[in-house]
Amino acid sequence: MITAQQLIDCGIDRDVAKQFELPLDAAMTAFAINTPKRAAAFLAQAAHESIGFTRLQENLSYTTPERLLSVFKSRFDGFADAAQYLRQPEKLANRVYSNRLGNGDESSGDGWRFRGRGLFQLTGRANYMAAGDGLGTDYKVNPDLVAEPPDAAFTAAWYWAVGNLNAMADVGQIDVVTRRINGPAMLGADERRALYQRFLQVLA
Repeated sequence: MITAQQLIDCGIDRDVAKQFELPLDAAMTAFAINTPKRAAAFLAQAAHESIGFTRLQENLSYTTPERLLSVFKSRFDGFADAAQYLRQPEKLANRVYSNRLGNGDESSGDGWRFRGRGLFQLTGRANYMAAGDGLGTDYKVNPDLVAEPPDAAFTAAWYWAVGNLNAMADVGQIDVVTRRINGPAMLGADERRALYQRFLQVLA
């Protein structure tokens, strides 16, 4: 069982820890994230992806074309093109997530409707539908649920289970876990390792 105090001991804000205690415990229990190594790996990834369980929705309000191109380079034709999408999160989401991840074209609105949410930033119509099928929840009709603590925790635990990440956690392959969640960019790998060690120390 994960407790609010354990989360607090790992650096999570007290009020946030209390808010997530029951959702995390329920989700982790449901998907057998039930050993110190498994829990530490899962919580480290979740804490990093959500900035300490405080950001449950993707921030798409970019202020410079340089930053936008560094994240979504293949989706734009240079600085002038990217500059048209600054500080316009809905327009941006519909552009960068169009025609992929099961989404329709830019005019469909799927990019914004199924933008990154939850502890692992679930993104795209296809992933929302798969998570909904796996959890028995209609995220097609209610995608905003994924940004609420219970569904944020359960969609992350579901994704973890689908990726067979308990097996990777059992042998301490935290970098492999990071790659499965974040992709080849391995963003924040050092922080994820540090968080893993901190959670492991507290949970063990």
